[in-house]
Amino acid sequence: MQIRQIGREKCLELLAELRLGRIACAEAAQPYIVPFYFAYQDSYLYSFSTVGQKIRWMRANPLVCVEADETVSPEDRASVVISGRYEELPDIPDFRRERDLAYALLQRNDIWWEPGYSKTIVQGNERPLVPVYFRIRIVEITGHHAAPDPAQEVSHKISTLEQARKYSLKGILAGLRSELVVK
Repeated sequence: MQIRQIGREKCLELLAELRLGRIACAEAAQPYIVPFYFAYQDSYLYSFSTVGQKIRWMRANPLVCVEADETVSPEDRASVVISGRYEELPDIPDFRRERDLAYALLQRNDIWWEPGYSKTIVQGNERPLVPVYFRIRIVEITGHHAAPDPAQEVSHKISTLEQARKYSLKGILAGLRSELVVK
């Protein structure tokens, strides 16, 4: 397998296709990471949640890290890592346009409100569902693509062909003949 770095433009193209990632935030040197749905546009990831640990921590420390990936197979996968800055989009007239954009972008995914707007029970009590729209401004982005090494791919194809022959009817009969002749 070969792992190659992918450039910024390819990273952004991948982000435009993805919807689910993991967002990490930190408070008092303690990291916290959770899955979240997002939509990418113009150097921002737009998302939605309710007030909970993630939102409280990002309000206190807006520096975040996001990871998103696409896996075609164990040998063919790509991942993007973003260092960014949390920006809340409050429900006030000055942010109406940004909130409307976030809503329009997120709606492209059937379950865009999950897990952020799911009923959550904390210590036996239902957490209030106060909606929070936010975006992550991309400060830095890196990506990697893992793919089969062409030389390994040829040898894998040969070994797969050998196994197919071994387990084909002809291969099984040839194996039985050789065992009978030996005995």
